[in-house]
Amino acid sequence: MRHFIYILTIAFLVIGCKKEILTEFPPEALQETMRTVDGKNIKFKEILEKHKGQTIFIDVWASWCGDCLEGIPGVKEIQKNNSQLTYLFLSLDRKENSWKAGIQKYNLVGEHYFVTSGMKGAFGKAIGLNWIPRYMIVNPDGSIKLFEAIKTNDEALQNAIKQ
Repeated sequence: MRHFIYILTIAFLVIGCKKEILTEFPPEALQETMRTVDGKNIKFKEILEKHKGQTIFIDVWASWCGDCLEGIPGVKEIQKNNSQLTYLFLSLDRKENSWKAGIQKYNLVGEHYFVTSGMKGAFGKAIGLNWIPRYMIVNPDGSIKLFEAIKTNDEALQNAIKQ
């Protein structure tokens, strides 16, 4: 009986701790206001609508994040081999000048947005953001094809790009 209770407890913890995998962006994420490089405010929903009909590669990053910086060569390799994708970089930098300097320093090619509320804001909470970088693939219809990858060589990310 003791063995059964132990197994039941472990099963409950594993099932209870599973992260939800989203296939659509929650309303809170869609309503998040982000800033463009030229200082204009735009809702995440508008960014996605602007690219409706395209497959989008999203890189949630920050210039202070060591893992994000380690991932940049992998992102550039993906870009080199997948020019058909639209590349969005969503920065969680603490200051806009650090974000803009990071774009220049690392020569990041794509569209850039500053998440004004940071990692713990509405956008981060809505997508369960607990680590960066976070790579996502969005289908042409706006649904989420790949919800989470933290490495550019992640097999799920590579498969989502190819399909």
